[in-house]
Amino acid sequence: MTPAAHQGTGPAPVPGAGQPAIGLAVGRGTGPELAAVFERVLRVLTAARPTGVRIVRSPRLYHSYVSLRPLAGPAGIQDLTGQDAEHYERFCRDLADAGTTAVFRTAINAQSLYLVRHRLRAVKVDLLREGETSLLLVRDQAQGFYTGENRHTPGEVVRTMAFSRETTEAVVRHALERARREWPDGRIDRIVMAYKFHLLDGAFDAWVADIAERLGIRIEVFQPDTVNRNLITHGLPDRTLLIAGNEWADIMHVVLLDRFGAQRQESRCTENVYLGPGAAGLVEYQTVHGSADDLAGRDLVNPVATLRAAALVAERHAAVSGAVGAVETALAVLDDKGVHTPDLGGRHSTTAVVDALVDVLDLPGAPTGSTTPVGGP
Repeated sequence: MTPAAHQGTGPAPVPGAGQPAIGLAVGRGTGPELAAVFERVLRVLTAARPTGVRIVRSPRLYHSYVSLRPLAGPAGIQDLTGQDAEHYERFCRDLADAGTTAVFRTAINAQSLYLVRHRLRAVKVDLLREGETSLLLVRDQAQGFYTGENRHTPGEVVRTMAFSRETTEAVVRHALERARREWPDGRIDRIVMAYKFHLLDGAFDAWVADIAERLGIRIEVFQPDTVNRNLITHGLPDRTLLIAGNEWADIMHVVLLDRFGAQRQESRCTENVYLGPGAAGLVEYQTVHGSADDLAGRDLVNPVATLRAAALVAERHAAVSGAVGAVETALAVLDDKGVHTPDLGGRHSTTAVVDALVDVLDLPGAPTGSTTPVGGP
């Protein structure tokens, strides 16, 4: 599979001069193992850079949901969740303040994560292709049910969330900007928004109509079940920009991957772009799969999504031309050889898969398997 089949062009790479700083945030479960994979492969990919790259690692090991459960009841979990969210938000803001443009994060507890995504106005961007047909999915992670705050009383949890016109416009504007970057000839055949807008008393679709009129574009707003029916019956035309509420897009991502990407979640990485003041310009790369706590310490977690994330960071943020293509070529060689972790039907460990990839990696100008250390703390 070509790189274009699973990723878009993304942000422009940083200039070759200087030492790029890359953030790293690690969650429990298999997070420490995947962080080690990321650092190792990024080191190999950037070995030809005279200055290397500097890894800025968050000092906190963030909780997964599984790691939280044995520690406390709902009130305690809520408190620890809030602590993780506050720490990660500050870490991201500090990175952005320092001019850092990328952070790789392993999986952490969803509630902590979405508190941060709400505060920093995050969108998730994924370009999917099937043959000549492409779909740009922009997931609104900045508002909606996933971003809610919880209030506990005996026998009841009240979750309060919000939608705003300002956030909706920020999401639409970023989606259009990204579509024009992915399709530089300017052709966007259809713009579809999939939201439960009927629940919002006409406010949401009125905002969208006004935004579309001011931007001089046509946006079709549908209920998610209507988008599902259209997808099943007609498919979506080429150059569809699909902006979606995260409640639907999270569930449908695996279906859209099957329709367009031909990949499993375990092998895929995506990017989250922060739009809010104080963090705008910071791009967070993550594996699509979760923390896989049941595999922690067993050297069996699938590293492919992390390998792809390292390649994207190297090419987009450390100016390593050809990194994505080189890693995809190496992964194709591993496929041909049947080098896979057990979740893909193989018998290889995480370490064995990474060793095999480094052995066959052919990056122009970069010595394969270099042990040059990554600079910085």
